[in-house]
Amino acid sequence: MIVTKESAPHLRRKATVARMMIDVLIALAPTMIFAIVVFPLQASVNLVISSFIMIGAEITYIGLRNMMPKDGLKHSFKERFEHSFKGKITRNNILAPLISAVIFTLIMPAGAPIYAVVLGSLFGIVIGKLVFGGLGSNIFNPAAVGMIFSKICFGSQYKNVSTWYYTVPDAAAGATPLGVINGGNFSNISTYSLQSMLFGQIPGTLGEVFKITIIVGLIYLLIRRSIDWRIVVSFFTTFAVLMLIGGLTIHAVDSSVNAFNFMLYSLLSGGVLFGVTFMLTDPVTSPVTPPSRVMYGIIAAVLTVYIRLFAALPEGMGFAILLCNMLASFLDHYEWSSAKFTWKKWLAIALLVAIPALFTFLIIRFGGVCNV
Repeated sequence: MIVTKESAPHLRRKATVARMMIDVLIALAPTMIFAIVVFPLQASVNLVISSFIMIGAEITYIGLRNMMPKDGLKHSFKERFEHSFKGKITRNNILAPLISAVIFTLIMPAGAPIYAVVLGSLFGIVIGKLVFGGLGSNIFNPAAVGMIFSKICFGSQYKNVSTWYYTVPDAAAGATPLGVINGGNFSNISTYSLQSMLFGQIPGTLGEVFKITIIVGLIYLLIRRSIDWRIVVSFFTTFAVLMLIGGLTIHAVDSSVNAFNFMLYSLLSGGVLFGVTFMLTDPVTSPVTPPSRVMYGIIAAVLTVYIRLFAALPEGMGFAILLCNMLASFLDHYEWSSAKFTWKKWLAIALLVAIPALFTFLIIRFGGVCNV
């Protein structure tokens, strides 16, 4: 038997990594176009800056990794340059950082200062990817790393940017849909209608608000089989179940909160749709086997729900993605990972949903953390 070492993503069908990356760019295009139409200056500048930095960092890394060793001889700059770059850069080295740059642009708010975009994109590509060995070796999503870094370091310096596309209700004072329920006051979900959240007439990051283009991109990627449907289905099913249980628990005490609307509001607010479509399903940072991918989606949904409902920050998608990235190799460990759905796997999947569902009810009803 011949064992061949390959970098992620590990394809199990006739396809190429480049084709999958082009599919992702095509799927991202409608959302990016919408962002440029609504925020022409901010979206364009952020895209150019993040693309230049991430692609430049990737090429620089390739050059440094392939530097000519010191052999005691004098070599011209041309010889050293050719040794470092000639035949070493492929289209994948351009497409991969370009995808990360587009995603990073779309998960940043229009009011982010330029230095936050510069430092966030540089931190994301270097710390989130290149330190692990570059293309196919990273365990974290570079765009998510950059966004979290920028939000933690410079979030207080983000500014509200007005747009012709929507009008912020006075009662919200410019808060995002997740912001208006932060602190457990769920009666505020009527501030934004489900229609306005579906069509992007709400505050938010450049790419998370207009759900129609994201859904179009999701359908395209599923049809092209560029992402695994198991992650998508397991995430959305678990997320909907937990949020519906939360809504029913809240409704039992506060009848003004409709459980089904609460679930839909949670699904359409924040970066859930965008994060699942373009980040959680990243074949490099997600598990390999089908059962592990189902568990991966479930765990991501549980973390997102728990961070949103019980943590200090209203949005949990970015943190959930990074935490699940760390668990991917654990789920794929050879001692318990397999490609078949055995009864043990189904039991583990059931418990991963049932136990968090029970704790969701108990914490909301008796924990006193959601004003219930």
